[in-house]
Amino acid sequence: MNAGRLVILAGGISSRMKSSAAEGIDDRLQKEASVISKAMIGVGANARPFLDYLLYNAGQAGYRYVVIVVGEKDNSIRDHYGMLERGNTYAGLTISYAVQPVPAGRTKPSGTADALLHALRSRADWQGGYFTICNGDNLYSIDSLRRLCDPALRSAMIDYDRNAFRFEHSRAEQFAVIRRSAEGFLADLIEKPSAETVAEIERCDGRVGVSMNVFRLSYDKILPELERVPLHPQRQEKELPIAVKMMAERFPDEVLLIPVSEHVPDLTSRNDIAAVQKYLAKNFPELL
Repeated sequence: MNAGRLVILAGGISSRMKSSAAEGIDDRLQKEASVISKAMIGVGANARPFLDYLLYNAGQAGYRYVVIVVGEKDNSIRDHYGMLERGNTYAGLTISYAVQPVPAGRTKPSGTADALLHALRSRADWQGGYFTICNGDNLYSIDSLRRLCDPALRSAMIDYDRNAFRFEHSRAEQFAVIRRSAEGFLADLIEKPSAETVAEIERCDGRVGVSMNVFRLSYDKILPELERVPLHPQRQEKELPIAVKMMAERFPDEVLLIPVSEHVPDLTSRNDIAAVQKYLAKNFPELL
C-alpha cells in the first residue's frame, strides 16, 4: 500500500518564472507565468496545466495517493483539482494538500525541506512507510517514477546521466553531482563541484550522475533531518538535498542509486515554455 504514495512540491513562489521574460509565447502564457504556480501554467493542448501531465505519469507508474504542497496565497492548484483537503480524485489518484506558509520576517517559503516537512506532518498516517517526492515543475517519466514505486525498495533516488539531458551544457552543470559508494548507494551530493571533482567522478563511474530532486524516502528516517536541516548560507532556504545527504550520512547503505539516462522536461523559467510545449505535443498524444 505505502509504495503508492507521492509528494509533489508546488508551493514555491516561482521567482525565476515570474521575473524572466521570453519571446515566442502568447499573452495568455505571459500572464499565467506572472500570477500562478508554474505547475499550473497551461502549456499543454487546450491550455492543459503542466501538472496534469506529471499526475498522469504518476498514475501510470502505480501511485494512488498524492500530497501536493501548495502556497498559502495561490489557490490555482486547489481550484483545479478540488478544494477539499481529502478525497479529491484525478487520473485515478486521491489528492490531498499541504500548505507551506511564508514565515514571519520572510518574503518567501523556507525551502524544499520545509515543504516536505509540512507534507509529512499532514500525513501522520504515512509513518512507518516509504513515499516518493518530486518537483512539480519537472516532468519525470513513467519508468523513473515506477522504479521508485517498487515496494521492495527502501530509500532510493534516480541518478541521471548528465550527458543525456537536452539542456544547454551550462545549465546541466548547475545540477548537484552524485558521488556513489562502492556498493551503489548515495555517498554525497555535491553542489557546484569543481572541475577536478567532476573529472574524478567521471573516471570512477564512467559518467557524471546528477540529482533532479526525485527520491524515495523513509518517513521515519527523513523526518528528523527535515526538522534539523540548517538554512543554506547563501540562499537562506532549508533544502531537501541537504536533508537527504544528512540522512545518507547517518544511514550509509540507505539511499540506493538508480542510474537512468533520459531527458527531464523542466519548467523553471519562461524560456522553457516553448520547449515544454513541443515535448508535450510529441509525447502525450493520448492527452491531446
